[in-house]
Amino acid sequence: MPWAFLEELLGHLCPGCRGPLDRPFLCSACREGLRAFHADRFLYLGLYGRVGGLARALKYGGRWGLAALLAEPLAQGVRAAGWGLVGVTAVPTLLPRLLRRGYNPPDLLAQALAARLGLPYRKVLYRARYAPSRPLVGRRERARLPEGLFRPKEGVEGAWLLVDDVLTSGVTFLRAEEALLEAGAERVYGAFIAVRDPGALGPYR
Repeated sequence: MPWAFLEELLGHLCPGCRGPLDRPFLCSACREGLRAFHADRFLYLGLYGRVGGLARALKYGGRWGLAALLAEPLAQGVRAAGWGLVGVTAVPTLLPRLLRRGYNPPDLLAQALAARLGLPYRKVLYRARYAPSRPLVGRRERARLPEGLFRPKEGVEGAWLLVDDVLTSGVTFLRAEEALLEAGAERVYGAFIAVRDPGALGPYR
């Protein structure tokens, strides 16, 4: 298998458990352990201490193939939740970050989720203002993220799924949700790989 050979050649380990890879991108044991957790209008694969390696590998390690694997349990969770979604979108990034990385991880995850759910994926939002990368600022600074951080590119209606890789303080999601509601969405739900602060699942319900 080409991918297995390439990853072995590069010395890649499983981003989930740091053990050897017996399958591309994620080992069999970690694949079998993937499941979606449901918290009101949010779905996620686990707390950052447990599944943060998956988010880091997708975001910083160029392991874009993980998006399809991680989308499957999230899609199962969405189906079970019965949210009545009409579309899927993602929290956008700034153009310099997109050019540096070559892709926006939430976009990849959202596209994979939309395909599995049989729903349209649309880039409804764009990032209108700069803000420091979330892992590099404290909670108080995150809480002061400016309004208008995201803006809608087009109008939508109905219930939408907003995808991000990690929910940290919840404020980035809140700002993107505000823009999506401004675009015409009636209800916004969230899907993430990891939740860094469990308290962020509560205040924005």
